[in-house]
Amino acid sequence: MSEIVLVVEDEPTLVETLAYNLSRQDYQVLTAMDGRTAIDMAREKHPDLIVLDLMLPSLDGVEVCRILRQEMSVPILMLTARDEEVDKVVGLEVGADDYMTKPFSMRELMARVKALLRRERLIREELSAEDEVRDAQTLVFGDLRIDMARREVTRGGENLRLKPREYDLLTFLARHRGIVLSRDLILERVWGWDYDGGSRTVDVHVHWLRDKIEPDPKDPTRIVTVRGVGYRFEG
Repeated sequence: MSEIVLVVEDEPTLVETLAYNLSRQDYQVLTAMDGRTAIDMAREKHPDLIVLDLMLPSLDGVEVCRILRQEMSVPILMLTARDEEVDKVVGLEVGADDYMTKPFSMRELMARVKALLRRERLIREELSAEDEVRDAQTLVFGDLRIDMARREVTRGGENLRLKPREYDLLTFLARHRGIVLSRDLILERVWGWDYDGGSRTVDVHVHWLRDKIEPDPKDPTRIVTVRGVGYRFEG
């Protein structure tokens, strides 16, 4: 199945040019010409990459990027017509993975798209490989012990009564200690693609887990929130 690229741009000529060149590279191309449509389409279609213009009707690219980054880990390539906007896009950490200033070389844009998609594939492959290697292990983090063969978790020697989904979430986070995991990726790997709920589900389950595994749930040190992205397990 070909990878899906969502092009968000309000200049019809540029949309047509981008769609044509991406299609020639065997990508499936979706297009949106304003920010709100882009958000709805991304939520519905789950693109593999988004090419996002900074200046858009209804919602600008920065706001679109900020909203989508809270919900999914899709790579985002930002397009800007003004050099001074680069600091806003990247420096304010709204979540863009790369940016290009107009006018740009179509060949370079295609190379950037290819590189971002390749990086995303490698990340997912590495996570899958780590899952396979670590499935049979018992993980120990201080007084917290996760026995994956028995599906048991203890803290200070006392058995913790975790719901099945809490256990699945904890083991997924723990197996990827130190890696920032987006809410979208967590939903995909713990709940599955067919799950209809939103990212708020992840936040609720993390809250429940913190009540059980953190020394101080109000000041968590094991499951750390990475603002605007997701969570990182520190152990």
